[in-house]
Amino acid sequence: MKAVTWQGKRDVRVDEVPDPKIEEPTDAIIRITSSGLCGSDLHLYEVLTPFMTPGDILGHEPMGIVEEVGAGVPDLQVGDRVVVPFQIACGTCWMCLTGLPTQCETTQVKSEGMGAPLFGYTRLYGAVPGAQAEYLRVPQAQFGPIKVPEGPADDRFVYLSDVLPTAWQAVAYAGVPKGGSVAVLGLGPIGDMACRVAQVQGAGRVFGVDLVPERLSRMRARGVETFDLRSFDSEKELVAAIRDETDGRGPDAVIDAVGTEAHGSAVAKLVQNAAAVMPRKLGGPMAERFSVDRLAALYTAIELVRRGGTISLSGVYGGMADPLPLLTMFDKQIQLRMGQANVRRWADDIIPYLTDEDPLGVDDFATHRVPLSDAPRAYEMFQRKQDGAIKVLMQP
Repeated sequence: MKAVTWQGKRDVRVDEVPDPKIEEPTDAIIRITSSGLCGSDLHLYEVLTPFMTPGDILGHEPMGIVEEVGAGVPDLQVGDRVVVPFQIACGTCWMCLTGLPTQCETTQVKSEGMGAPLFGYTRLYGAVPGAQAEYLRVPQAQFGPIKVPEGPADDRFVYLSDVLPTAWQAVAYAGVPKGGSVAVLGLGPIGDMACRVAQVQGAGRVFGVDLVPERLSRMRARGVETFDLRSFDSEKELVAAIRDETDGRGPDAVIDAVGTEAHGSAVAKLVQNAAAVMPRKLGGPMAERFSVDRLAALYTAIELVRRGGTISLSGVYGGMADPLPLLTMFDKQIQLRMGQANVRRWADDIIPYLTDEDPLGVDDFATHRVPLSDAPRAYEMFQRKQDGAIKVLMQP
């Protein structure tokens, strides 16, 4: 089959690789019909290269048709249309039953001290072959895949794999009161969808912050109050402008949907780049023990949120030595929540919104649809924010 493989920093290719096979009774094989390109894929493209191996298959946002099922998968049949969550979990352990499949005690990557494995996402998360491919082996298929109806195009449901539950959890963790205010930093796919979710859940005011014109105009069209970073000379000016809209206090909640690729911090960028180009035996340990993130967005969130407010982190951070202003956080009584999205925890809440009325605008959420063979160009375009690329779907 054809698959998108990682070969080095900013080097992805479409290669012929062996077709996946059933290996365990709880496996299923899915023929992919659509697979998303995610902002966190860009971390593999550049920042997290010490944890990658040439030939790793990328991607974690798939949907498709069941081609084969193992004997331990009673609820799936060949021909079922399914969305596959990006994490692999059993559904029956204490963590899964508590609503935390990202921490699944059956599948945890204990050798790396990490939680549940993820499709197509570094050795830290199990080095599981990913979903930017023609076929996908799905472990723990008795729990993971979400059956969806025939009829609507893939765009209606494919975001259940990651974008929708990640944005939904970001808003849930933010705890925005009815009629309250929330600022979303970063209007890429997750930040964009988080604004939409906050609106349908009753937020009174939604502020969106970014510096990409296409992202800002897209959000303004949906009633988000946008702030262009390029219009401010400093973080303090941005913070003051949003505070002026919230009686001088700041928003009730801030969602950081940027993560480690935030602009700023030349030193952090230097450390990231140094680890990325070192031999893997040296770069991996360095990244694990000494890596720091470019924390501009998180620092802005801490400064911006009102006293007693909540910060919700959905942007991926990977540093192990990040300095945080704990005195400020303590003094402001900030609540901080974060983590990979627990897809199956939120799926049943989200599905009622995936109707023909399309209140979340999923049907036209993608800005680009490309064949799998165009993956290298799609990665480059998305990483450089070219051609108005906000969300890219690949179709084998």
